[in-house]
Order: sequence, then C-alpha cells, then structure tokens
Amino acid sequence: MNNQPEALRLADELVSFCVDAPVKEAAAELRRLHEVNAGLLEALKNLIDMDVAYQRGDKVAQAVESARAAISKAEVTK
Repeated sequence: MNNQPEALRLADELVSFCVDAPVKEAAAELRRLHEVNAGLLEALKNLIDMDVAYQRGDKVAQAVESARAAISKAEVTK
C-alpha cells in the first residue's frame, strides 16, 4: 500500500504518462499546492495547541472545533 498523498501520486502519474509542458506545469502546481496545504495544516495545528492565558469563549471553542474538522478532512488519504 502506498502512503503517498494523492496529489503527489497524481503529479507523478501525470509526468509519467505525458511530457508535454502543460502537463509538467500541472504536476508542478499539484506539488506546490500540496506543500502549501501541508504548511497551512501545520499552522492550524500549532494554533490549536497553543496554551492561551485567558479563558476561551464560545467563539474560540467553535473556531478550534472547526479547525479540527478541517484538519481531519484534509488528512484523509485515498
């Protein structure tokens, strides 16, 4: 079983099937977006893990739950 993220797998397949410039550009963009997504997920995780010195209100708690849901959805691999 391959644990490679789907975007990177697709980028590799695109390049292996076709060497045309637009296909290579599409594969490069998939790789770039995967990297950006990974950075955003890490930033969200860091925000959730921060130890805040003040009492969390309902809006903060809702934002944390929303962020957790987004992270879970983004981390699902096919």
